Amino acid sequence: MGFLFSQRALLLEKALLLRSTYPQVFRNRVTWEARNTKGARLRAPFSVGFAFRFSPKLYTTGQKGTLTGTRLSGLERGTMMVSMPTVHVRDTIELDETEEKIFERLLGTLDHHKLKTELRVAGGWVRDKLLGKECKDIDIALESMMGSAFAEKVRDYLKSVGEEVHFAVIQSNPDQSKHLETARMRILNVWVDFVNLRCEEYSDDSRIPTMQKYGTPEQDALRRDLTINSLFYNINTKSVEDWTNRGIEDLKCGKIVTPLRPKDTFMEDLLRVLRAIRFGARFGFVLDEQLKEAAACDEVKAALSAKISRERIGTEIDLMISGNQPVQAMTYVCDLKLFWTVFSLHQQCEPLEGCDSDCVAYLDYTWNLIQSVGSSTFNDEQRRLSFYAAMFLPLRKTMYKDRKAKDVPVVNYIFRDSLKLRVSDAETVVNLHNALEKFLSLLPHFVPNGDVKLTEVDLGREYVDVPLTSKESKLRVLTGFLLREIKDFWRVALLMSTLLHPTDVINKNFKPEDRRALFVEAEKAIYNLGLDKVWEVKPLLNGKEIMDALQLKSGGPVVSKWQRKLLAWQLAHPSGTAECREWLKETHSSSTRSAGDRRN
Repeated sequence: MGFLFSQRALLLEKALLLRSTYPQVFRNRVTWEARNTKGARLRAPFSVGFAFRFSPKLYTTGQKGTLTGTRLSGLERGTMMVSMPTVHVRDTIELDETEEKIFERLLGTLDHHKLKTELRVAGGWVRDKLLGKECKDIDIALESMMGSAFAEKVRDYLKSVGEEVHFAVIQSNPDQSKHLETARMRILNVWVDFVNLRCEEYSDDSRIPTMQKYGTPEQDALRRDLTINSLFYNINTKSVEDWTNRGIEDLKCGKIVTPLRPKDTFMEDLLRVLRAIRFGARFGFVLDEQLKEAAACDEVKAALSAKISRERIGTEIDLMISGNQPVQAMTYVCDLKLFWTVFSLHQQCEPLEGCDSDCVAYLDYTWNLIQSVGSSTFNDEQRRLSFYAAMFLPLRKTMYKDRKAKDVPVVNYIFRDSLKLRVSDAETVVNLHNALEKFLSLLPHFVPNGDVKLTEVDLGREYVDVPLTSKESKLRVLTGFLLREIKDFWRVALLMSTLLHPTDVINKNFKPEDRRALFVEAEKAIYNLGLDKVWEVKPLLNGKEIMDALQLKSGGPVVSKWQRKLLAWQLAHPSGTAECREWLKETHSSSTRSAGDRRN
C-alpha cells in the first residue's frame, strides 16, 4: 500500500503538516528514515506518530531529501520528497511613514521632558517587521518608568504641539497571569501600549511574582514567552536587539523555543502554552522538543485548566481557528494531549478513546475540501464556524441533561462554558449539525439518476394537504424549509454533509475531488430549484391577510400553522400567486368539516 499525502504534513522545520489518506493506518506509530536524493541516509531513523512529527534535530534549514517510511508491522511503505525552505529574515527594520511619525512623537516626548529613558518596541511588531510583514500592534517597553507615567508625558507633550490624545490604564491581575500594568494610547490611528521592562522575584511554591521592579532589557527578554517574541527595536538607536542571543537565529531556523526552561516560562503564564502552538502553526515553525514535553506534562495541563480564564483560552483557540493553519494548530493541541483540557466537556460526558484525533481529522478533511471547492465560496465567518462544526462532528449527538432534565448538545457547552465564545457561535454550529443531518437525506436526490423516492413522511403530517404534483415540488419544499432554517450557512452544512455521504470519510479513503464533485452537483441542483436566498422570499399573504381569507377572529397558533402551510404551497408552486388564496380557503374549509365529522 502506498501513501498519498495531503495538507497535513509537517515539512520538518518549515512545517507543512502532512495528512495521510489512510487515517486509521497512522493511528499506529511509524518509523521513518531520511535519505538524500542520492540515496544516502541523512541521519539515524526517527519516529513520528499520527500527526507526523519530524524531529527538528535531524535536519538543517534548507536541506532537501526523501522521506521513506515503514509502518512498524512492515506491511506498508511510503516515500515523500521534502524540502525545508529557509525563513527570510531582514537585516534591518524599515519603518513606514506612520511608524516614523509615531516614533518621532515618542522621541519628542523624551526631549520635551528631558527624560533619559530608552524606548524599545517589543515582541510581535519586531518579529513581523523582520519577516517583512506589516504589524499595527506596537508595544513600547520602558526603562525606569511605568507605562502610565510615560503615557501622561506623551499626552502632555502632544497637547503642547496641538494634538489631543487620551489613554487608558489596564491594571495588573496576577490571578489571571497578567503581572504588569499597561497604558494604552491611540496615536495617528494606531494603538500603542506602554509598559515597563520587568524583573520579577518568585516564592518557592508559586510562579506569581512576589516582587516586581524595573528590569534590564535582558531580564525582560528572558521573561517573555518565546525567543522569536523577545526581540527589541531600540527607537533611540534605531537598531534591533537580541538579548537572548538566539531570537534571530530561531526566527531564521523556524523554531518555537522559550527563552528560559519551558516549564518555568509556562508556569509564569499558562496561556503561553497555547501561544506557542498558535505561533508554531501560524508561521509553520517546529515546536522545540523540551517545550512539547513541558506543555504535555500533567502539572502544566492542570494549571492551565485551573488558573487561566476560559475567556483567554477561548480567545487563543479562536485565533488559531481563524488563522492560516487551523489544522496544524489543532494537531499540536491534540498531540500535546491538551485537547480535552481546552475543549472540556460537561461532567456528565466522557470522550471516547481516539475522539480527539477524529475531531482533528474531520477538521483536516473540511480544510482540504474547502481548498478544493475554492475558499472564496465562503466568507471568513462561514469558514471559521465551518471549522468548529467540522471539528466537533464526532460530538454532534452527545448530550447532557441540564437542571430541567432537558437534553443539551455538549457542543453548546464547549462554546458557552469551555471557550466562553459568543452564544450565536454555539447556536450556529448546533444548527449546522442539525442541518447536515437533514441534507444527508436529500443528497441522493441532488445527484443525477437519484432514484430514491421521497415519501410522504418526509414533509410531516402538517403538510399532507399541500398539493405536490412532482418529485421536484416535494424536493423544493423540503430543501426550501431547510435553507430557511440555516440561511447563509446552507453551503457550509451541505459541504459537511458530503463528508458523511455516501460513507463517512473517517472510515474510508478521503478523495477531495469525489466529495467536491458531490458538493458542486448538489449546489447546482439547489440553484436549479431556484432556492438560493429562499429565506428572503416574502410570503404571498401576511398574517392579517390569512385571518381575513379564513375569517378568523384571532391569530395565534392557528395563523402560524397556516403560514407554514402557505409557505409550503408557495415553495411547491413558485410561479403561483392569486390561486394560493383560493387553495387556502378550500383547504381550511375542508379541514374544518373533517374536524366536525370527527367530533360527531
